Amino acid sequence: MMMKNLIVCLASCFCLYFLLNLIKFLSKVWWNPICVQSSMRSQGIKGPSYRFLLGNTKEITNMRSRIMNGPMELSHEMLPRIQPHIYYWIKLYGTYFLNWYGPKAQLIITEPELVQEVLNNKEGAFGKKHIQNYADKLLGNGLFASQGEKWLKMRKLANQAFHGESLKGMVPAMVASVETMLQRWRQNQEGKEIEVYQEFKVLTAEIISKTAFGSNYLEGKNTFDMLARMANIVARNNYRVGIPGIKKFLKTRDDTASEKLEQGMRDSIMKIIKKREEEMLMGKNDAYGNDFLGLLLKAHHDNDKAKKISVNDLIDECKSFYVAGHETTSSSLTWTVLLLAIHPIWQEKAREEVLELFGKQNPSPDGIRRLKIMSMIVNESLRLYTPAFSITREVQKEVKLGKLVVPEKMSVCLPVLAVHHNPQVWGEDVHLFKPERFIDGVAKATENSIGAFLPFGGGPRSCVGMNFATTEMKIVLSMILQHCRFTLSPTYVHSPVDILTIRPQYGLQIMLEHCKLEFEDHGCVRFNHR
Repeated sequence: MMMKNLIVCLASCFCLYFLLNLIKFLSKVWWNPICVQSSMRSQGIKGPSYRFLLGNTKEITNMRSRIMNGPMELSHEMLPRIQPHIYYWIKLYGTYFLNWYGPKAQLIITEPELVQEVLNNKEGAFGKKHIQNYADKLLGNGLFASQGEKWLKMRKLANQAFHGESLKGMVPAMVASVETMLQRWRQNQEGKEIEVYQEFKVLTAEIISKTAFGSNYLEGKNTFDMLARMANIVARNNYRVGIPGIKKFLKTRDDTASEKLEQGMRDSIMKIIKKREEEMLMGKNDAYGNDFLGLLLKAHHDNDKAKKISVNDLIDECKSFYVAGHETTSSSLTWTVLLLAIHPIWQEKAREEVLELFGKQNPSPDGIRRLKIMSMIVNESLRLYTPAFSITREVQKEVKLGKLVVPEKMSVCLPVLAVHHNPQVWGEDVHLFKPERFIDGVAKATENSIGAFLPFGGGPRSCVGMNFATTEMKIVLSMILQHCRFTLSPTYVHSPVDILTIRPQYGLQIMLEHCKLEFEDHGCVRFNHR
């Protein structure tokens, strides 16, 4: 009898446990979304209706599959290509609307003034959203993801490494890396095709390895390869929604692969860290160094708990800057070369400016700051092919945003690409390459929208590597223009895809025309083709 009562009791407990979890599950994936949707619609915020469990991810995936299933014409209209759902829903619902990533609501904001309000975050209401879908394994809890005191500590270290005199000291290493690339190009027969996207991937990997980690591309090649594989996993899972809690019991192939890659990246970075520590202990260096890795190691070994960082923090920062210093710049350089290849007049204008400032000498820090035409070209390229094309924040407490009241825990998505391609902000020629937009600088590039240019984000969390990236781009482009002209190869296929950044799916093939410079006594420079 007692056994029977015990079985009944256990069965009742199990049923109660199951019922409570079912209620919790239904509340999360049905009741809460319906309540949020109703509340936001009462404020006039429209958007596609919530679909049970999946939200709008299936619609988004279908749109993207239709649009990105093959190449496109040679156009710079990136929004309908990269984010077709944003493009379509802006037309349908207006400049801000609600959509659903699974059962999680996302408020999409494309009005520049409201975007700036979110990024400036003066009331501390818009925090960094926890990264998910494998991106946490790629970037960890580094500068891009952390908040509060930890973020302030890591931001201070990064500022110290990538600004002012430190950045000026990186220029020789950047120049040397470009010289190595150009030596490879010189061995190429004139008129032969070169695939520059892969060239720039190696180049930017070499530069970030040298300047930030005192290493080189070959030493970090394994890390870069693993980062690239992890980036592909992140990209293909970007709009996949799993059933809450199921990953604890059932792992996918990508779960297993990402865990191995995460451990592999950790081991690879630890080798570089230990090598630097051993050099210090053996007396090869009297300090850990003044580059980014050196500053991180100094903080890791600091006796002051307020300044000290953990080994996990150290590794996460290394991963973040390997990604940021490599992926974004290689893609941005590639698109800028494409734009110059199909706009020879602007290529020639940029070349004339470079030759006037530097002649046959390598670019100098002072000269880089005086490159006005080059700055216009780089800015227009970053506008059309935005490296960070979407920014997400999470509301920490109920806040008023413009006329809207946004509830706590709501995700706020800022599609920078939509802002950069908005004809009401930039004009009806918004999809054309027109560097003259920036002739009077960024602040006056648009007539009626301040802060509509956001290739590196904005506010206190703007990209700490902005000056590093733009300096690197100007050095690379200047040195290429000093030595050759280039045109677009007929084999090029225009097929932009988004894998962390907007990149060319099939690379970028250009045709080089090698040049040599003749310098006359009065300093005038002219080109002679071989």
